[in-house]
Amino acid sequence: MTLPSAIPPLGERQKLLEMSGVDKVFNGDVVALKGMNLTVNQGDFISLLGPSGCGKSTALRLIAGLSRPTSGSIRWEGGQARGDLGVVFQEPTLMPWATVSQNVWLPFRLRGKGYREVRDEVLWALKMVGLEKFQNAYPRELSGGMKMRVSIARAMVTEPRLILMDEPFAALDEITRMKLNDDLLALREKIKCTVIFVTHSVYESVFLSDRIVVMAARPGRVSTELTVPTPYPRNEVFRTTPEYGALCRDTSDALHGAMHEHNEASA
Repeated sequence: MTLPSAIPPLGERQKLLEMSGVDKVFNGDVVALKGMNLTVNQGDFISLLGPSGCGKSTALRLIAGLSRPTSGSIRWEGGQARGDLGVVFQEPTLMPWATVSQNVWLPFRLRGKGYREVRDEVLWALKMVGLEKFQNAYPRELSGGMKMRVSIARAMVTEPRLILMDEPFAALDEITRMKLNDDLLALREKIKCTVIFVTHSVYESVFLSDRIVVMAARPGRVSTELTVPTPYPRNEVFRTTPEYGALCRDTSDALHGAMHEHNEASA
């Protein structure tokens, strides 16, 4: 695999896609998103942070093409090609009857490519997530964290321009979650991918992201955006620094402000 060059600093990145004035209404009267504007640049690690019901997952599904906006637009620079996206859901959604390598092969299989044809790519993806020795194991033989690694490998095996992650670590214990946060950043450092990551956790968003998009609910919309200026790579030492604590407080304040917007809108 030929990996991309280093990710440029914030402010020097080329635009990847843009959501402009996006509304999403369900059943005629449930407004999930209203006037959603978001620019995603190549190399960004963006966390969508907000309370339940603020439209984070809806925004992700719209970007993934799993749903269509009621109004507004989502435009990819240069157009969107097949394979531009990898998606990691909250549950690993692995096929229990298939081996680890067969699960990672799935995106290629859906395109009509045989396993032998893409075996090197599958093994490369498994190596990236530290599971090359488990290629012949079945999901029932794996821990929760290992299953999520397989899901991440499956999302990245086609080398997409953008990886969407919908609360992938929410169901895991705190120790496993922190370890996978560390591993995800190490993986991003290797493959230079663009990530949009949905989370409820202030601490997770600050640790992972260089941009945090805080959303208010009902209707779902962007309340504010914060940048995390701490350079990558980051590790467990970052979590113990005064800078991390200050950034978490600022993000928590922004989240409370977004929830206050929601309460005022509901009054």
